[in-house]
Amino acid sequence: MLRALRIQNFALIDALNLSFNEGFTVITGETGSGKSILLGALNLILGERSDFSLIGPAGDKAIVEVDCQIHTQWKSFFNENDLDFELLTTIRREIHASGKSRAFINDTPVSLSTLKELSLHLISIHSQYNTLELKNTDYQLQMLDTLADLTHDRASFETTYYKWKSLSNELEKLKSIQRNASQRLDYLDFQVKELVDLQLESTDYSALESEYKLIESAEDIQRVLQLVHAAVDEDNGISDQLNQLFNQLSRHNGVSEDLSQLTERLKAVSVELSDLSKDAMRLNDQMDYQPHRLVELEDRINRYNHVLRKHQVSDQPALIEIWRQFEAELNGTSKDMHRMEELENEVNAFHNTLQELANSLHQKRSEATETLSINLKSILTDLKLPETQLTFQLARREALTSSGNTGLTILFSANKGMSPVPVEKAASGGELSRLMLALQKMISTKMQLPTVLFDEIDTGVSGEVAEKMGKLLKEMGTTMQLMAITHLPQVASKGTHHLRVEKSIKQDTTVTSVRSLIDTEREMEIARLMSGEEITDAALVAARQLMNS
Repeated sequence: MLRALRIQNFALIDALNLSFNEGFTVITGETGSGKSILLGALNLILGERSDFSLIGPAGDKAIVEVDCQIHTQWKSFFNENDLDFELLTTIRREIHASGKSRAFINDTPVSLSTLKELSLHLISIHSQYNTLELKNTDYQLQMLDTLADLTHDRASFETTYYKWKSLSNELEKLKSIQRNASQRLDYLDFQVKELVDLQLESTDYSALESEYKLIESAEDIQRVLQLVHAAVDEDNGISDQLNQLFNQLSRHNGVSEDLSQLTERLKAVSVELSDLSKDAMRLNDQMDYQPHRLVELEDRINRYNHVLRKHQVSDQPALIEIWRQFEAELNGTSKDMHRMEELENEVNAFHNTLQELANSLHQKRSEATETLSINLKSILTDLKLPETQLTFQLARREALTSSGNTGLTILFSANKGMSPVPVEKAASGGELSRLMLALQKMISTKMQLPTVLFDEIDTGVSGEVAEKMGKLLKEMGTTMQLMAITHLPQVASKGTHHLRVEKSIKQDTTVTSVRSLIDTEREMEIARLMSGEEITDAALVAARQLMNS
């Protein structure tokens, strides 16, 4: 429930401090007095966009603040948003000439979305714009669900629908990536296969190159090894010559120690040369020139060198790293493909669930329409539309939207003998106002809003119809805090409380103020609404009669 409204430096309002009570409060004032300013201030509290041109001349910022009495059911909201819970909660909005806007709940700064989430459940404003919304089919369906107690079913459907849409979008994005990456995938697949064929992890290409060089030079090496053997071991070869020298020197071993050492060294060289000759022959025997192996090695080494040049690296470890990178990218793509398959299944499952939920929602809507039509026609009869024909025409659609698969047309006729047609084509301004009021009366009991404000909901009506609307609003005010901005005396007279918006000149500046009217002041204001600025005795008598009726 709205308890207080404070406004500073907002449009024509310098400073305003209003208190509100339970029941039905009417707000009146001359055209241009500033009633729209009050609406603009409350809309700021509801999280609407800031109009910085409305900052008044008394400073560089405007402040709008309300005190709302709230229920303990909102404690969880305050806890989730790290806010202090108060039964009398203060919501404040500040707009600065610099272009900044700030929002507060109980003096704690909050985001605009947080402010809106709370305030939209505390205050509801219905203006002529909302009456025009009655011609919008989406709005009609939303009202039907509210009246039929299907808001929970609809919310459950919407949650599933947007999850389905999110998954569908993710799936389409992956499909698009796959389509655009197909050429890249072919490239990666080819490169990886080429690298796999090289057997990089099990092959030492340095060793292969050494083997290739060895086989390529095998014949020449064998020739040299044979020359070594021949030079050492053939008749009169190095070995024979050294043996002869050794025999000659050994006869003189006792002559001197140095000569003996030289003899031993000569013997050792002779032995080493003999071993060298044997090793040369052993290597010669091991050398196996294999032309087919040479071709095989040449092919593998050429392919290896080709891939090195292709990827602009110089050694095998660098090539292995490139291979791993390619495989990682391919594995990522494989995961995307797997995710696509999972998403396909999830999307299909969600779609099947959505179809079931949509069909159930459509059935429940269909079952509720007859009773709703009867209740609405009863209220409209009280509002002097006794010949009303009102039908909720439902059609099941193939396509799914966030509201289900129901197409709705409200068929309406206010006059006997006239066939019902879609409400957006049938109703006049006064008929729309009465239809909207009848709907809001039913909706207000369903939504249990603490505070509802009607902005000229009585547009287009007068006389007895206005009287009936006033009584209906007064009745609604017995179960909720209800406010109505009106120009009609029949409506104004039914208020439990009465506020008048006034415009005046103070120190060469136009200012708007609001004051509460009581007793004779109310009579005078209602009489003014009836007769204009010159209030007659007859108007005063009529005003009293209206107030007492």
